Amino acid sequence: MVQTRIRTMGMSERMFEITVIALGALMFLVMIYPMYFIVIASVSDPGYISNGEVWFWPKGVNVDGYYQIFKDSRIWTGYGNTLFVVIVGTALSMAVTIPCAYALSRRDFKARKGLMIFFVFTMYFNGGLIPTYLTITQTLRMDNKIWVMIVPFCMNIFNLIVCRSFFENTLPLELLESAKLDGCSNTRFFIAIALPLSKAILSVIMLYYIVLRWNDYFTAMIYIRDASLKPLQIILRDILLMNESMQGANNYASSESLRLTELIKYSSIIVSTLPVLILYPFLQKYFEKGVMVGALKG
Repeated sequence: MVQTRIRTMGMSERMFEITVIALGALMFLVMIYPMYFIVIASVSDPGYISNGEVWFWPKGVNVDGYYQIFKDSRIWTGYGNTLFVVIVGTALSMAVTIPCAYALSRRDFKARKGLMIFFVFTMYFNGGLIPTYLTITQTLRMDNKIWVMIVPFCMNIFNLIVCRSFFENTLPLELLESAKLDGCSNTRFFIAIALPLSKAILSVIMLYYIVLRWNDYFTAMIYIRDASLKPLQIILRDILLMNESMQGANNYASSESLRLTELIKYSSIIVSTLPVLILYPFLQKYFEKGVMVGALKG
């Protein structure tokens, strides 16, 4: 199809099309190669990696890194905790963000500008780590509880702004007025009309929250001490640090143990990112549409 299209163009248009395709292919390779390298490095002999001999294909196939990770029973506990945080946390975040964004998008809501200033203010200024820690541990009493990763940080202001822009520029005021003439209430309009017309932005915001929840390790590192409550990222970090500390205790650590540490590093990256990479293609079409509508018109 691309070749047929190029043949029907003039010389200048052909050159432009070829240049765009070449630049696009180059950018794609630049972005995809680091991830591809991590994949092949996680199953290659670390000796070949250290010598710079691994470029496009794995050498000396070795899966000991994955074996060391998955033989630790804590990894399954970490997966379970992370999935719980992602599912429950994303559901709560959507339940809070979407109605709030819709309310702030309504032009007949007189207090929306003032409230929006307060929301945006928190993007640039917050209470700081120590006051936040004291609030969560002493006031909310959520220290060392799985809910500390879900409830206190359930809304992301950037997601709120994107969603509000989508509602404000996609749902015309005339649609609301027409629905009211037919006896539709505000709640029914939001549930029966606004949400079905906003599948694109809902998918985008949901993906944002899934990635945010999945990658969140700092909250668990600060507030969670119980090993049975730690998410996947903290478990992988502990496995890696434990392996490195064992080598540090042995000043003459063998080359085999050093190679195993390198394999665990690469394998940990794959284990922690693969579920999100699998999910993304299913939401890609909504992601592109939602971001463009919410950003360009906002």
